[in-house]
Amino acid sequence: MADDSDQDPGHTVLEGLLEGNESHVDGLPSEHFSSVKTGQHPDVVSICCSDSRVPQERMWGVDDPGSVFTPSNIGNQVWDDDDGDRIVDGGVLYPIYHAETDVVTVVGHTGCGAVTAAYGAAIGGDRPGPRGVDKWVEMLVPVVEAGLESDLVDADADEETVVNQLVEYNVDHQVRFLRDSGDVPDDVDIYGFVYDFQGVYGNEDGRAYLVNVNGETDPDAIAEILPEGYETTTESLLY
Repeated sequence: MADDSDQDPGHTVLEGLLEGNESHVDGLPSEHFSSVKTGQHPDVVSICCSDSRVPQERMWGVDDPGSVFTPSNIGNQVWDDDDGDRIVDGGVLYPIYHAETDVVTVVGHTGCGAVTAAYGAAIGGDRPGPRGVDKWVEMLVPVVEAGLESDLVDADADEETVVNQLVEYNVDHQVRFLRDSGDVPDDVDIYGFVYDFQGVYGNEDGRAYLVNVNGETDPDAIAEILPEGYETTTESLLY
């Protein structure tokens, strides 16, 4: 029989969550939510990969509520499947149509497990399962296959290099899907980023490298339109 003094690991995590939220509550100014209690008008909808290493709000230095609308899914995919048709995901469209948001960011990240799984499937490996995971990996496989067939990805490189190139390729593909969709108004700006915590793009862990601006992917062209001092925040593994 287990020692009654042993604490269930799940309860240990729960206690940590409760303690963390207690600290969160104690640290909030009294009027923290006053401007957003009855509605929200986020500046940006930022769709990220579902990954515990990618801090969706903190990466932008955001502390105020209501600033960033943060949907996420496996592989930072902007679409969903509707009876075989690709449609823009509701988590992206909702703030555009109902909260006056006119900027979208698509944020991939280095070492992405979703892209790695899709790459494995594309070259003949098994789907990882369960079905709820397979669905999103399968939607990503055609993107990976197109990337491998393009002249932008070095399909003969080592897996780490290929995966990181495919991460960027996928970000570009997702941006293009949004730009081509009739459901996204033409005046919505769409930016693509890759969040780097592995030193792939540079030596600054946590840097979100800008790889796409409304369809423009050439780093030199992007650098020309960036605010002064931010020219080095654009980089590419594909050019």
